[in-house]
Amino acid sequence: MPRSVRLVPAAAALLTFSLALTGTACDGGVHGTPGGSGVRDPYFPKAGNGGYHVDHYALTLDYTPGTHRLTGTAVITARATQDLSAFDLDLDGLHVDSVTVEGRDALFGRAGQELTVRPHDDLNAGETFRTTVRYSGVPHTLTDPDGSKEGWLPTADGALGLGEPVGSMAWYPGNHHPSDKATYDITVTVPQGLQAVSNGVLTGQATHGGRTTFHWHTAQPMASYLATVAIGHFTIARGTGPHGLPMLTAVDPAQAKDSADVLAQFPDIIKWEEDTFGPFPFSSAGVIIAAQDSSGYALETQNRPTFPGTPDTGTVVHELAHQWYGDSVTPKSWQDMWLNEGFATYAQWLWQEDHGGDNAQKIFTDLYNGDDDSIWAYPPAKPSGAAHISDSPVYERGAMVLHKIRQKIGDKAFFALLRSWPADHRYGNADTADFTAYVEKRFPDQDFTGIWKDWLYGNGKPAQP
Repeated sequence: MPRSVRLVPAAAALLTFSLALTGTACDGGVHGTPGGSGVRDPYFPKAGNGGYHVDHYALTLDYTPGTHRLTGTAVITARATQDLSAFDLDLDGLHVDSVTVEGRDALFGRAGQELTVRPHDDLNAGETFRTTVRYSGVPHTLTDPDGSKEGWLPTADGALGLGEPVGSMAWYPGNHHPSDKATYDITVTVPQGLQAVSNGVLTGQATHGGRTTFHWHTAQPMASYLATVAIGHFTIARGTGPHGLPMLTAVDPAQAKDSADVLAQFPDIIKWEEDTFGPFPFSSAGVIIAAQDSSGYALETQNRPTFPGTPDTGTVVHELAHQWYGDSVTPKSWQDMWLNEGFATYAQWLWQEDHGGDNAQKIFTDLYNGDDDSIWAYPPAKPSGAAHISDSPVYERGAMVLHKIRQKIGDKAFFALLRSWPADHRYGNADTADFTAYVEKRFPDQDFTGIWKDWLYGNGKPAQP
Protein backbone atom coordinates (compact mmCIF):
# COMPACT_ATOMS: atom_id res chain seq x y z
CA MET A 1 0.00 0.00 0.00
CA PRO A 2 1.17 3.59 -0.48
CA ARG A 3 3.32 5.09 2.31
CA SER A 4 1.67 8.52 2.09
CA VAL A 5 -1.90 9.30 1.15
CA ARG A 6 -3.48 12.76 1.12
CA LEU A 7 -7.06 12.03 2.00
CA VAL A 8 -10.08 13.89 0.70
CA PRO A 9 -13.64 13.85 2.09
CA ALA A 10 -14.90 11.21 -0.31
CA ALA A 11 -16.43 7.96 0.91
CA ALA A 12 -13.78 5.70 -0.60
CA ALA A 13 -10.94 7.78 0.77
CA LEU A 14 -12.44 7.93 4.24
CA LEU A 15 -12.99 4.16 4.22
CA THR A 16 -9.35 3.64 3.23
CA PHE A 17 -8.26 5.83 6.12
CA SER A 18 -10.50 4.03 8.59
CA LEU A 19 -9.07 0.67 7.53
CA ALA A 20 -5.56 2.03 7.80
CA LEU A 21 -6.25 3.02 11.40
CA THR A 22 -7.88 -0.21 12.50
CA GLY A 23 -6.67 -2.93 10.18
CA THR A 24 -3.34 -4.45 9.32
CA ALA A 25 -0.34 -2.12 9.32
CA CYS A 26 2.10 -1.92 6.46
CA ASP A 27 4.74 -3.63 8.54
CA GLY A 28 2.64 -6.64 9.50
CA GLY A 29 0.35 -5.90 12.46
CA VAL A 30 -1.19 -3.36 14.77
CA HIS A 31 -0.49 -3.58 18.49
CA GLY A 32 -1.47 -0.02 19.44
CA THR A 33 -4.71 1.94 19.42
CA PRO A 34 -5.47 5.49 18.26
CA GLY A 35 -4.89 8.28 20.76
CA GLY A 36 -7.83 10.36 21.87
CA SER A 37 -8.99 13.31 19.79
CA GLY A 38 -9.46 15.47 22.90
CA VAL A 39 -8.58 15.54 26.59
CA ARG A 40 -12.17 16.07 27.77
CA ASP A 41 -11.66 19.62 28.94
CA PRO A 42 -14.97 20.63 30.54
CA TYR A 43 -15.24 23.76 28.38
CA PHE A 44 -13.27 22.90 25.25
CA PRO A 45 -13.68 19.11 24.89
CA LYS A 46 -12.08 18.99 21.43
CA ALA A 47 -8.91 20.76 22.59
CA GLY A 48 -5.76 18.72 23.04
CA ASN A 49 -5.21 15.08 22.22
CA GLY A 50 -4.55 11.83 24.06
CA GLY A 51 -1.79 9.26 23.79
CA TYR A 52 1.29 11.48 23.87
CA HIS A 53 2.96 14.49 25.43
CA VAL A 54 4.94 17.02 23.42
CA ASP A 55 8.48 17.84 24.54
CA HIS A 56 9.46 20.37 21.88
CA TYR A 57 8.08 22.33 18.93
CA ALA A 58 10.39 23.56 16.17
CA LEU A 59 8.29 25.86 13.98
CA THR A 60 9.61 27.34 10.75
CA LEU A 61 7.24 29.95 9.36
CA ASP A 62 7.32 32.17 6.28
CA TYR A 63 4.73 34.93 6.03
CA THR A 64 3.95 37.51 3.36
CA PRO A 65 1.55 40.20 4.61
CA GLY A 66 0.60 41.30 1.10
CA THR A 67 -0.95 37.93 0.28
CA HIS A 68 -1.64 36.84 3.90
CA ARG A 69 -0.04 33.51 2.98
CA LEU A 70 1.72 31.45 5.62
CA THR A 71 4.01 28.53 4.81
CA GLY A 72 5.05 26.42 7.76
CA THR A 73 6.95 23.37 8.87
CA ALA A 74 6.29 22.03 12.36
CA VAL A 75 8.70 19.46 13.79
CA ILE A 76 7.06 18.07 16.91
CA THR A 77 9.07 15.92 19.29
CA ALA A 78 6.76 13.94 21.56
CA ARG A 79 6.64 10.94 23.87
CA ALA A 80 3.97 8.27 23.51
CA THR A 81 2.04 7.60 26.72
CA GLN A 82 0.43 4.46 25.29
CA ASP A 83 0.95 2.06 22.41
CA LEU A 84 -0.22 4.18 19.46
CA SER A 85 -1.47 3.13 16.05
CA ALA A 86 -2.52 6.73 15.30
CA PHE A 87 -2.65 10.12 16.99
CA ASP A 88 -4.26 13.51 16.47
CA LEU A 89 -2.94 17.05 16.22
CA ASP A 90 -5.09 20.19 16.48
CA LEU A 91 -5.02 22.31 13.31
CA ASP A 92 -7.80 24.63 12.18
CA GLY A 93 -7.76 25.45 8.47
CA LEU A 94 -4.56 25.57 6.38
CA HIS A 95 -3.58 22.93 3.85
CA VAL A 96 -1.46 20.02 4.98
CA ASP A 97 1.11 19.20 2.30
CA SER A 98 2.81 16.22 3.95
CA VAL A 99 3.32 14.42 7.24
CA THR A 100 6.22 12.20 8.29
CA VAL A 101 6.82 10.34 11.53
CA GLU A 102 10.42 9.44 12.30
CA GLY A 103 11.34 10.39 8.75
CA ARG A 104 8.85 8.03 7.08
CA ASP A 105 5.77 9.16 5.17
CA ALA A 106 2.57 8.83 7.20
CA LEU A 107 -1.10 8.59 6.32
CA PHE A 108 -3.11 11.59 7.46
CA GLY A 109 -6.70 12.78 7.40
CA ARG A 110 -8.64 15.92 8.31
CA ALA A 111 -11.93 16.28 10.18
CA GLY A 112 -12.69 19.69 11.62
CA GLN A 113 -9.80 20.79 13.81
CA GLU A 114 -8.39 17.26 13.97
CA LEU A 115 -5.38 16.23 11.90
CA THR A 116 -5.20 12.46 12.39
CA VAL A 117 -1.84 10.86 11.68
CA ARG A 118 -1.22 7.15 11.07
CA PRO A 119 2.53 6.50 11.31
CA HIS A 120 4.11 3.80 9.15
CA ASP A 121 5.12 1.91 12.27
CA ASP A 122 3.12 1.75 15.49
CA LEU A 123 4.60 3.67 18.41
CA ASN A 124 5.39 2.03 21.74
CA ALA A 125 4.45 3.52 25.09
CA GLY A 126 7.38 5.56 26.35
CA GLU A 127 8.85 6.00 22.88
CA THR A 128 10.02 9.44 21.82
CA PHE A 129 9.10 10.22 18.23
CA ARG A 130 9.36 13.12 15.83
CA THR A 131 6.53 14.25 13.56
CA THR A 132 7.07 16.73 10.73
CA VAL A 133 4.06 18.52 9.25
CA ARG A 134 4.43 20.77 6.21
CA TYR A 135 1.50 23.09 5.65
CA SER A 136 0.47 26.32 3.94
CA GLY A 137 -2.40 28.68 3.27
CA VAL A 138 -4.12 31.73 4.73
CA PRO A 139 -4.51 31.30 8.51
CA HIS A 140 -7.89 31.83 10.10
CA THR A 141 -9.00 34.35 12.66
CA LEU A 142 -11.14 32.42 15.13
CA THR A 143 -14.05 33.72 17.21
CA ASP A 144 -14.13 32.65 20.85
CA PRO A 145 -17.37 31.64 22.57
CA ASP A 146 -17.30 35.08 24.23
CA GLY A 147 -17.07 36.83 20.85
CA SER A 148 -13.41 37.90 21.02
CA LYS A 149 -10.97 37.19 18.19
CA GLU A 150 -7.91 34.95 18.38
CA GLY A 151 -5.73 32.79 16.19
CA TRP A 152 -4.12 34.73 13.33
CA LEU A 153 -5.07 38.42 13.36
CA PRO A 154 -3.98 40.37 10.25
CA THR A 155 -2.76 43.92 10.92
CA ALA A 156 -2.08 46.84 8.59
CA ASP A 157 1.53 45.79 8.08
CA GLY A 158 1.69 42.19 9.31
CA ALA A 159 -0.12 39.88 11.69
CA LEU A 160 -0.49 38.92 15.31
CA GLY A 161 -0.73 35.31 16.47
CA LEU A 162 -2.61 34.91 19.77
CA GLY A 163 -3.79 31.67 21.26
CA GLU A 164 -6.04 31.88 24.33
CA PRO A 165 -7.85 29.57 24.64
CA VAL A 166 -7.40 27.57 21.40
CA GLY A 167 -6.25 30.05 18.76
CA SER A 168 -2.74 28.68 18.29
CA MET A 169 -4.17 25.84 16.20
CA ALA A 170 -4.90 28.45 13.51
CA TRP A 171 -1.18 28.84 12.74
CA TYR A 172 0.56 25.62 13.74
CA PRO A 173 -0.41 21.99 14.44
CA GLY A 174 0.02 20.76 17.97
CA ASN A 175 -1.45 19.43 21.18
CA HIS A 176 -3.34 22.60 21.98
CA HIS A 177 -4.39 22.25 25.58
CA PRO A 178 -2.74 23.94 28.60
CA SER A 179 -2.07 20.58 30.25
CA ASP A 180 0.66 19.80 27.67
CA LYS A 181 3.59 22.21 27.87
CA ALA A 182 6.76 22.14 25.76
CA THR A 183 9.85 24.10 24.83
CA TYR A 184 9.90 25.99 21.54
CA ASP A 185 12.06 27.17 18.67
CA ILE A 186 10.13 29.57 16.44
CA THR A 187 11.81 30.73 13.24
CA VAL A 188 9.93 33.33 11.19
CA THR A 189 10.85 34.77 7.78
CA VAL A 190 9.21 38.01 6.62
CA PRO A 191 9.85 40.68 3.97
CA GLN A 192 12.94 42.78 4.71
CA GLY A 193 12.09 45.82 6.81
CA LEU A 194 9.55 44.01 8.97
CA GLN A 195 10.22 42.41 12.34
CA ALA A 196 8.95 39.10 13.68
CA VAL A 197 8.81 39.04 17.48
CA SER A 198 8.05 35.92 19.48
CA ASN A 199 8.61 34.30 22.87
CA GLY A 200 11.89 33.61 24.59
CA VAL A 201 15.29 34.83 23.45
CA LEU A 202 16.23 36.07 19.99
CA THR A 203 19.12 33.78 19.06
CA GLY A 204 19.59 34.70 15.41
CA GLN A 205 18.66 37.17 12.69
CA ALA A 206 19.74 37.22 9.04
CA THR A 207 18.64 38.84 5.79
CA HIS A 208 18.95 37.19 2.37
CA GLY A 209 17.23 37.90 -0.91
CA GLY A 210 14.99 40.62 0.44
CA ARG A 211 13.64 38.59 3.37
CA THR A 212 14.69 38.53 7.02
CA THR A 213 14.63 35.49 9.28
CA PHE A 214 14.29 35.71 13.07
CA HIS A 215 14.96 32.73 15.34
CA TRP A 216 13.44 32.71 18.84
CA HIS A 217 14.16 30.08 21.50
CA THR A 218 12.01 29.36 24.57
CA ALA A 219 13.92 27.15 26.98
CA GLN A 220 11.27 26.85 29.68
CA PRO A 221 8.06 24.85 29.11
CA MET A 222 5.23 26.84 27.58
CA ALA A 223 1.55 26.10 27.03
CA SER A 224 0.58 26.56 23.40
CA TYR A 225 -1.97 29.29 24.17
CA LEU A 226 0.94 31.45 25.37
CA ALA A 227 2.90 31.22 22.11
CA THR A 228 2.88 34.33 19.96
CA VAL A 229 4.24 35.81 16.76
CA ALA A 230 3.98 39.57 16.12
CA ILE A 231 4.87 40.61 12.58
CA GLY A 232 5.11 44.21 11.45
CA HIS A 233 7.03 47.42 11.98
CA PHE A 234 8.26 47.60 15.56
CA THR A 235 10.77 49.70 17.43
CA ILE A 236 12.95 47.16 19.24
CA ALA A 237 14.71 48.06 22.48
CA ARG A 238 16.98 45.82 24.52
CA GLY A 239 18.04 46.26 28.10
CA THR A 240 18.44 44.50 31.42
CA GLY A 241 16.23 44.29 34.43
CA PRO A 242 16.89 43.14 37.98
CA HIS A 243 19.99 40.92 38.42
CA GLY A 244 20.80 41.30 34.71
CA LEU A 245 17.53 39.82 33.41
CA PRO A 246 17.53 40.34 29.62
CA MET A 247 14.60 42.47 28.46
CA LEU A 248 13.33 43.11 24.94
CA THR A 249 10.45 45.41 24.09
CA ALA A 250 8.79 45.69 20.69
CA VAL A 251 6.61 48.75 20.17
CA ASP A 252 4.49 49.76 17.21
CA PRO A 253 5.98 53.12 16.11
CA ALA A 254 2.59 54.84 16.40
CA GLN A 255 2.52 53.83 20.08
CA ALA A 256 6.09 54.84 20.95
CA LYS A 257 5.32 58.28 22.39
CA ASP A 258 2.30 57.24 24.42
CA SER A 259 4.01 54.13 25.79
CA ALA A 260 7.25 55.82 26.90
CA ASP A 261 6.10 56.45 30.48
CA VAL A 262 4.80 52.94 31.16
CA LEU A 263 7.86 51.35 29.55
CA ALA A 264 10.09 53.45 31.82
CA GLN A 265 8.34 51.81 34.79
CA PHE A 266 8.88 48.31 33.45
CA PRO A 267 12.11 47.44 35.35
CA ASP A 268 10.58 48.71 38.60
CA ILE A 269 7.42 46.65 38.03
CA ILE A 270 9.54 43.55 37.45
CA LYS A 271 11.51 44.22 40.64
CA TRP A 272 8.35 44.78 42.69
CA GLU A 273 6.83 41.55 41.38
CA GLU A 274 10.03 39.63 42.11
CA ASP A 275 10.02 41.02 45.65
CA THR A 276 6.39 39.93 46.01
CA PHE A 277 6.21 36.65 44.05
CA GLY A 278 9.79 35.40 43.87
CA PRO A 279 12.44 35.36 41.13
CA PHE A 280 11.19 35.94 37.58
CA PRO A 281 10.54 32.42 36.28
CA PHE A 282 11.88 32.82 32.73
CA SER A 283 15.17 33.59 31.02
CA SER A 284 14.01 36.87 29.47
CA ALA A 285 11.29 39.47 29.86
CA GLY A 286 9.69 42.25 27.87
CA VAL A 287 6.50 43.42 26.21
CA ILE A 288 4.95 43.63 22.76
CA ILE A 289 2.91 46.78 22.21
CA ALA A 290 1.09 46.19 18.94
CA ALA A 291 -1.06 48.57 16.94
CA GLN A 292 -4.05 50.16 18.63
CA ASP A 293 -7.02 47.75 18.70
CA SER A 294 -5.03 45.01 16.94
CA SER A 295 -6.58 42.39 19.21
CA GLY A 296 -9.01 44.09 21.56
CA TYR A 297 -7.39 42.60 24.69
CA ALA A 298 -4.04 42.15 26.42
CA LEU A 299 -2.62 38.65 26.75
CA GLU A 300 0.07 37.17 28.99
CA THR A 301 2.12 35.65 26.17
CA GLN A 302 5.11 33.98 27.80
CA ASN A 303 8.19 36.12 28.48
CA ARG A 304 6.66 39.24 26.92
CA PRO A 305 2.94 40.03 27.26
CA THR A 306 1.14 41.48 24.26
CA PHE A 307 -0.93 44.67 24.39
CA PRO A 308 -3.24 46.20 21.72
CA GLY A 309 -1.90 49.74 22.00
CA THR A 310 -0.40 51.49 25.00
CA PRO A 311 -1.44 49.85 28.30
CA ASP A 312 -1.86 51.52 31.66
CA THR A 313 0.37 50.55 34.56
CA GLY A 314 -2.23 48.32 36.21
CA THR A 315 -2.65 46.24 33.07
CA VAL A 316 1.13 45.75 32.80
CA VAL A 317 1.23 44.67 36.45
CA HIS A 318 -1.59 42.21 35.77
CA GLU A 319 -0.08 40.62 32.65
CA LEU A 320 3.40 40.40 34.15
CA ALA A 321 1.98 38.71 37.27
CA HIS A 322 0.74 35.99 34.94
CA GLN A 323 4.34 35.02 34.26
CA TRP A 324 4.22 33.39 37.70
CA TYR A 325 0.50 32.60 37.85
CA GLY A 326 -0.62 31.05 34.56
CA ASP A 327 2.59 30.89 32.54
CA SER A 328 4.97 29.15 34.94
CA VAL A 329 2.17 27.48 36.93
CA THR A 330 -0.42 26.67 34.28
CA PRO A 331 -3.98 25.42 34.84
CA LYS A 332 -4.71 21.77 34.15
CA SER A 333 -7.95 22.73 32.42
CA TRP A 334 -9.83 25.86 31.42
CA GLN A 335 -12.07 25.39 34.45
CA ASP A 336 -9.12 26.53 36.60
CA MET A 337 -8.77 29.99 35.00
CA TRP A 338 -9.28 31.71 38.34
CA LEU A 339 -5.84 30.43 39.37
CA ASN A 340 -4.51 32.67 36.60
CA GLU A 341 -6.83 35.64 36.78
CA GLY A 342 -7.54 35.77 40.50
CA PHE A 343 -3.82 35.97 41.30
CA ALA A 344 -3.10 38.52 38.55
CA THR A 345 -6.03 40.68 39.67
CA TYR A 346 -4.87 40.51 43.28
CA ALA A 347 -1.41 41.60 42.08
CA GLN A 348 -3.06 44.80 40.86
CA TRP A 349 -4.65 45.28 44.28
CA LEU A 350 -1.29 44.84 45.96
CA TRP A 351 0.39 47.25 43.54
CA GLN A 352 -2.20 49.90 44.43
CA GLU A 353 -1.71 49.13 48.12
CA ASP A 354 2.05 49.68 47.81
CA HIS A 355 1.89 52.71 45.51
CA GLY A 356 -0.41 55.19 47.18
CA GLY A 357 -3.76 53.76 46.09
CA ASP A 358 -6.53 51.97 47.94
CA ASN A 359 -5.46 49.02 50.03
CA ALA A 360 -6.68 45.53 49.23
CA GLN A 361 -9.18 45.54 52.09
CA LYS A 362 -10.90 48.66 50.74
CA ILE A 363 -10.99 47.26 47.22
CA PHE A 364 -12.49 44.04 48.59
CA THR A 365 -15.09 45.89 50.64
CA ASP A 366 -16.06 48.18 47.78
CA LEU A 367 -16.59 45.20 45.49
CA TYR A 368 -18.66 43.38 48.10
CA ASN A 369 -20.84 46.42 48.77
CA GLY A 370 -21.02 47.53 45.14
CA ASP A 371 -23.92 47.17 42.75
CA ASP A 372 -22.11 45.00 40.18
CA ASP A 373 -24.04 41.76 40.53
CA SER A 374 -22.02 40.12 37.73
CA ILE A 375 -19.31 39.30 40.29
CA TRP A 376 -21.72 36.80 41.89
CA ALA A 377 -22.97 35.23 38.65
CA TYR A 378 -21.16 31.94 39.32
CA PRO A 379 -18.40 30.59 41.57
CA PRO A 380 -14.80 31.28 40.45
CA ALA A 381 -14.00 27.57 40.37
CA LYS A 382 -17.10 26.69 38.29
CA PRO A 383 -17.58 29.07 35.35
CA SER A 384 -21.02 28.72 33.81
CA GLY A 385 -19.70 27.89 30.32
CA ALA A 386 -16.94 28.38 27.77
CA ALA A 387 -18.18 31.90 26.99
CA HIS A 388 -17.69 32.93 30.62
CA ILE A 389 -14.25 31.68 31.65
CA SER A 390 -12.96 35.28 31.48
CA ASP A 391 -15.86 37.00 33.22
CA SER A 392 -15.80 39.02 36.43
CA PRO A 393 -16.23 36.09 38.89
CA VAL A 394 -12.96 34.58 37.64
CA TYR A 395 -11.10 37.86 38.06
CA GLU A 396 -12.56 39.93 40.89
CA ARG A 397 -14.19 37.16 42.92
CA GLY A 398 -11.09 35.04 42.35
CA ALA A 399 -9.04 37.83 43.91
CA MET A 400 -11.56 38.02 46.75
CA VAL A 401 -10.89 34.34 47.52
CA LEU A 402 -7.21 35.19 47.93
CA HIS A 403 -8.05 38.12 50.18
CA LYS A 404 -10.16 35.86 52.40
CA ILE A 405 -7.14 33.57 52.72
CA ARG A 406 -5.01 36.59 53.64
CA GLN A 407 -7.51 37.57 56.31
CA LYS A 408 -7.46 34.03 57.68
CA ILE A 409 -3.71 33.43 57.89
CA GLY A 410 -2.30 36.96 58.26
CA ASP A 411 0.04 38.99 56.08
CA LYS A 412 3.32 37.24 56.87
CA ALA A 413 2.01 33.79 56.04
CA PHE A 414 0.02 35.06 53.04
CA PHE A 415 2.96 36.74 51.35
CA ALA A 416 5.01 33.61 51.95
CA LEU A 417 2.22 31.67 50.21
CA LEU A 418 2.37 34.03 47.20
CA ARG A 419 6.01 33.02 46.75
CA SER A 420 5.84 29.33 47.65
CA TRP A 421 2.90 28.37 45.39
CA PRO A 422 4.65 29.33 42.11
CA ALA A 423 8.01 28.11 43.37
CA ASP A 424 6.75 24.66 44.34
CA HIS A 425 4.79 24.24 41.07
CA ARG A 426 7.33 25.93 38.80
CA TYR A 427 6.85 25.02 35.10
CA GLY A 428 4.05 22.60 35.98
CA ASN A 429 0.27 22.42 35.92
CA ALA A 430 -2.19 22.68 38.77
CA ASP A 431 -5.93 22.73 39.34
CA THR A 432 -8.17 24.13 42.03
CA ALA A 433 -8.04 20.93 44.09
CA ASP A 434 -4.23 21.12 44.05
CA PHE A 435 -4.37 24.68 45.34
CA THR A 436 -6.84 24.08 48.14
CA ALA A 437 -4.94 20.97 49.26
CA TYR A 438 -1.69 22.96 49.17
CA VAL A 439 -3.11 25.72 51.35
CA GLU A 440 -4.58 23.25 53.83
CA LYS A 441 -1.29 21.35 54.09
CA ARG A 442 0.72 24.52 54.71
CA PHE A 443 -1.69 25.76 57.37
CA PRO A 444 -3.07 22.63 59.07
CA ASP A 445 -4.21 24.59 62.13
CA GLN A 446 -6.61 26.71 60.08
CA ASP A 447 -10.09 25.80 58.84
CA PHE A 448 -10.67 26.95 55.25
CA THR A 449 -13.99 25.15 54.80
CA GLY A 450 -16.03 28.34 54.82
CA ILE A 451 -13.79 30.07 52.26
CA TRP A 452 -13.96 27.15 49.86
CA LYS A 453 -17.69 26.63 50.38
CA ASP A 454 -18.86 30.25 50.26
CA TRP A 455 -16.27 32.09 48.16
CA LEU A 456 -14.67 29.55 45.84
CA TYR A 457 -17.46 27.08 45.06
CA GLY A 458 -20.60 28.71 46.42
CA ASN A 459 -23.39 30.16 44.29
CA GLY A 460 -24.43 33.75 44.81
CA LYS A 461 -23.10 36.44 47.10
CA PRO A 462 -21.71 35.12 50.40
CA ALA A 463 -23.64 36.30 53.43
CA GLN A 464 -20.64 37.65 55.29
CA PRO A 465 -17.83 39.74 53.84
